[in-house]
Amino acid sequence: MNAQHIQIYDTTLRDGSQGEGVSFSLADKLNIAERLAEIGVDFIEGGYPLSNEKDVAFFREIRQRDLGGTQVSAFGMTRRRDFKAADDPGMLSLVNAKTPFVTLVGKTWDYHVTEVLRVSLDENLAMIGESAEFLAQNANVIYDAEHFFDGYTANPEYAIQTLRAAAAAGAQCMALCDTNGGTLPERIAEVTRAAIDGLQEYPQVTFGIHCHNDSELAVANSLASVDAGATQVQGTINGIGERCGNVDLIAVIANLALKKTGYSVLGGRSLQPLTELSRFVYETANLQWRGGQPFVGQSAFAHKGGMHVHAINKASQTYEHIDPALVGNERRILVSELSGRANIVAVANKHGIDDDPELQKKILAEVVRLENRGYQFENAGASFNLLIKRIAGTFVEHFHPIKYRIEAGNVTSDSEAAFAEAIIKIRVGDDFYFDAAEGHGPVNALDSALRKTLDPMFPCLKEMKLVDYKVRVVDTGAGTASGTRVNIESRDGDETWGTIGVSDNIIEASWHALIDAIEYKLHKSN
Repeated sequence: MNAQHIQIYDTTLRDGSQGEGVSFSLADKLNIAERLAEIGVDFIEGGYPLSNEKDVAFFREIRQRDLGGTQVSAFGMTRRRDFKAADDPGMLSLVNAKTPFVTLVGKTWDYHVTEVLRVSLDENLAMIGESAEFLAQNANVIYDAEHFFDGYTANPEYAIQTLRAAAAAGAQCMALCDTNGGTLPERIAEVTRAAIDGLQEYPQVTFGIHCHNDSELAVANSLASVDAGATQVQGTINGIGERCGNVDLIAVIANLALKKTGYSVLGGRSLQPLTELSRFVYETANLQWRGGQPFVGQSAFAHKGGMHVHAINKASQTYEHIDPALVGNERRILVSELSGRANIVAVANKHGIDDDPELQKKILAEVVRLENRGYQFENAGASFNLLIKRIAGTFVEHFHPIKYRIEAGNVTSDSEAAFAEAIIKIRVGDDFYFDAAEGHGPVNALDSALRKTLDPMFPCLKEMKLVDYKVRVVDTGAGTASGTRVNIESRDGDETWGTIGVSDNIIEASWHALIDAIEYKLHKSN
């Protein structure tokens, strides 16, 4: 039996940009669009060309890009009341975008029509029909039925009438929107079937689903709608969007391709780029990765409990619902005071100590000792890597830190201009080096001083940069004298790694994490 192709309609660039703290530049939007086209999404919604010049420029620039079979859609609202569609600035902006598809959003909830638009129910139907008819002369029209599930609950007859008005005017697809994100899966399926039944006289019309995640049900709701007959899913990468966000297309794609039967997505392409795409969008949006995100999160296939790891080593399916490689992710074995020898063995295999139980015991004992001091190696894999080398006697010290001094403060007592200076002394081989540097804060100053000395001797360090710096209090009961845990995340051209330092002195903790970050890069490059 042939699989039903489910169209993936991405609205990260429009609906996703409405999320709190999210703002895409024109270059960001173009880069994301190209990544989406590479994985094979069917539609990219670029924005609302009447709302800002950036979206106008996007539609102009995207026409110059080769997106393969991916179609671009502009988004806009029905004509204004008391306007003819051909005279409405919003309608004209959609036409001028020159996209092959246009997504037209209209009101399907009678309460919204009378209380927000302040027009009659008949006038709203005319606005939908005339707008769709005008746009259909220039593009393929997708009708975005806003608040459809609330509207159907309040007045099912009128909600269906709005779909018929769009279909009669030439709209090819009805996207049913759970705009408030409050509908349950069984109701989504029931109403989707009712909408399909209500448009039987328009057999050419297809149906889509557009869910928000206010009840944490957007993925379940989208899958329920597909099972009920929808053939298009609208959403965003990582589920970013207004309030609680939109449906996460990463999870939708993975579930349809790997879990459900009878459906195909992305033209049958590999799902391995999903993890990289997810993280690219996070980075572009300047958002932190969501560690527990299904399928692509850093913790999605992370195992900490010793019993779990013991089972994973024998049969991975006992605690992994799929092979993480299918979506471009990887298994992570975490090491902590909860670990058993199985964790140590799993992590340390690449160091060739899987046949050395005494060494494994030493490593585990050191992990427990350090965690009692406040260390956590779950997000500091590079520091743990170096720890194993030190205990196993395979660690090669590239440089030896001797001392450092930090000067930091205001230029004058009433000045807002702050300064930070670091003076360091290190040994490389038999030679001693004494240097200083300024920075934007003590850690940056330390990093700059180290780089000033080490970069000429180790050119590979020029590829490395610090991308994240986090401080956590270890013992809150001690107030400002509490111990601190510093995590540093570093990156080069092909890897991101984490290191850790713990001390009562935040600068000292940062110094240890920074030294580990540089040492890991040097070991890796060698």
